[in-house]
Amino acid sequence: MNNFLIILFYKFTEIDDPEGFAAGQREFCKKEGLLGKILVAREGINGSFSGTREQIDKYKNFLTSIEGFMDVNFKEETASFRPFRKLIVRVKKEIIRLEREVDMGSIGKYITPEELLALYESGEDFIMLDTRNSYESDVGRFRNAVTPAIDSFREFPEALEGLRDKKDRKIVTYCTGGIRCEKATAYMIGSGFTDVYQLKDGIINFCQQYPDTVWEGKCFVFDDRLVSDVEAEGEVISRCTLCGESSDRYQNCRNPVCDDLVILCLKCSEENDGCCSHECLGEYRAQIRKKTRERQGHKSRTA
Repeated sequence: MNNFLIILFYKFTEIDDPEGFAAGQREFCKKEGLLGKILVAREGINGSFSGTREQIDKYKNFLTSIEGFMDVNFKEETASFRPFRKLIVRVKKEIIRLEREVDMGSIGKYITPEELLALYESGEDFIMLDTRNSYESDVGRFRNAVTPAIDSFREFPEALEGLRDKKDRKIVTYCTGGIRCEKATAYMIGSGFTDVYQLKDGIINFCQQYPDTVWEGKCFVFDDRLVSDVEAEGEVISRCTLCGESSDRYQNCRNPVCDDLVILCLKCSEENDGCCSHECLGEYRAQIRKKTRERQGHKSRTA
C-alpha cells in the first residue's frame, strides 16, 4: 500500500538571504519530520521530499505562504516506503549546477503534455532533446530523443555544440521535473538557438497524464527507489552491464574504488558480489582479503 507522498519542486526567484532562507526551511522540515533534500541559492530553491499527506500539505502551505513562492508547482508521486533516509538542506551557488552565466528571465516556451503528444502525432519535424545524464536516459527516454552522452548537467553546454548547425530547428527539451530543461533553454537562447521549448513539469507529469504513449522505458529518480513507479509496467529498454540481458535494475558497484551506478540484473549481481565488472570483483575481493588479514594480525598481536 502506498502510504507516502513524494514531491518534486523548484522555483527560480531571487533570494536575498539564502542562509537565512535555508535555516527557515530546515527548522520547519525538522519540526514536521520531513525527509528529503533542499538546495537554496540566490537564484531560487530546488527540492524533493517524502512524507505523509498531512506532512506534505503542511509544507506546501508553508512554502507558498512566502512572498515570491505562491505559484510553486509541486509534482507528486506515491510510494510504499520513504525513499529518503534523512533531511538535507544546503546553500549552494546554483540550485542546478551549470557553471555558466544564464539569463533566467529568458527561457524556452512551455509545451504541455497534451501539446507534446499532439506534436508527435502531427508528424511535424522537431528535435526532442534530453537534458538529463546518460545513465538516466539509458533506462528511459522519449521516442526518437537525442540523448547527450553526459554524466552531469554542467557538461550540457559542451554536448550542445553538436547541435549548433540545428540552432534554428524546433527543439523540445525535457527532464524529470522541469528544472534542468528550464535552465538549459535559458542557456540555449542565450547561445543563439531560436525556437526552443521545454516540457512543462517534466517526465513524471507527462507519464501520469499520458501513460503508454511516446515515453519509452522507465524514469530514473534521485532517491532510494532509483526508478520511479510511473510507467512501472513499461517496456524495459536497458540491458545488464555484464550479461546484456534486459534489465532496469540499478545499483552502485560494490567495489568502493569504483562505486559507479550501473545496471546489473539480479543474477549477475549475485554472481559477482554486486560488482560491475570482473576487474572490480577482483579488486573488491582483494580488499576483503586484506582487511581479513589485518584483523587476524591485530588479534594475534593482542592475544
